[in-house]
Amino acid sequence: MTTAHEGGPAASRGRIPAASLKDLIEAQLHMPFPFLSNPYEEQAAAGVDDWLRACGLTDDPSVAAMIAHTRPAQLASYNGPTMDPDILRITAHQIAYQFVFDDRAEEIGRGRPSRLMPMLCESVGILRDGRPPSTPLGAALADLRRQVMERCTPDQAERWAWAGREYVHGLLYEAVAQEDPEGPGIGLCTSIRSLIAGVEPFYPLCEAALPGELTPQELGHPAVRRLRRLSADAAVWIPDLFSAVKEQRLGGVINLALAYRREHRCSLEEGVMLAVRRINGTIREFERLFKETEPELSALGIGYVNGMAGWIRGCYYWSRGVPRYADTAAEPVGSLE
Repeated sequence: MTTAHEGGPAASRGRIPAASLKDLIEAQLHMPFPFLSNPYEEQAAAGVDDWLRACGLTDDPSVAAMIAHTRPAQLASYNGPTMDPDILRITAHQIAYQFVFDDRAEEIGRGRPSRLMPMLCESVGILRDGRPPSTPLGAALADLRRQVMERCTPDQAERWAWAGREYVHGLLYEAVAQEDPEGPGIGLCTSIRSLIAGVEPFYPLCEAALPGELTPQELGHPAVRRLRRLSADAAVWIPDLFSAVKEQRLGGVINLALAYRREHRCSLEEGVMLAVRRINGTIREFERLFKETEPELSALGIGYVNGMAGWIRGCYYWSRGVPRYADTAAEPVGSLE
């Protein structure tokens, strides 16, 4: 665990020596939450493989290889170290599904966003109306919806479905933004990133992991709403740091570090450091606001916010070691344009 320095990343002063971009990120990023993992991770990993196979999603060898490189059960374990086996299983299934769905959407929408419409409309119909699926991906989502409805309260399941629809809509915005040769600015990039992050659909599962149900007043508390936004942003921006090398090579644009690189016309290393500074500010605001608000929260409310903090912590420790982002460790500092 490391604590960042807040010096401006566009200049090298104040930076500690680092051999690779990964080393630099770890040295500069503020991560106050210690590493934790769930004791049922191995069981969840086996369950993910079985579920994806039963849904027919890993019949394609490239999908099976992608899942091996992304380790969805590990991400679920790091994000939810205290989840019971049932909630951990659903979380791991959903993470795996979103990786498959996101990659498929990127492939289909590349060069022609309108081709995404059948896929996205099927998903919205399942999430909003419970319509029957017509594709293997749709069947996986319908089964995931069944799992959520069986384990969560009706209100939690509705919040899960609403956040899922927002994620689906965001993928269309991403496909459109990819067609702009200049790429979107930081403001538009972060707006789209907040939609396609796919983090907020998991917060109802954090609720379901608690021993009771939060009141609408506590869920709607202005500070709790702000904490949700801060945690979701930090949780997805951290992987953006570690995936920036891969995304730049693949031509991706919806990435915080790449957005800073475009806006400031700087090297990738400098763009990553500008993104680190923004993430550090976000995490520190989360810490401060949680500390200020904690006396007003019930034990359930505190547990819920701790679940949000788990996503910040989990995404960091997962990103550091997942094979999907291995390029970051292989890139020497000073070699990135």
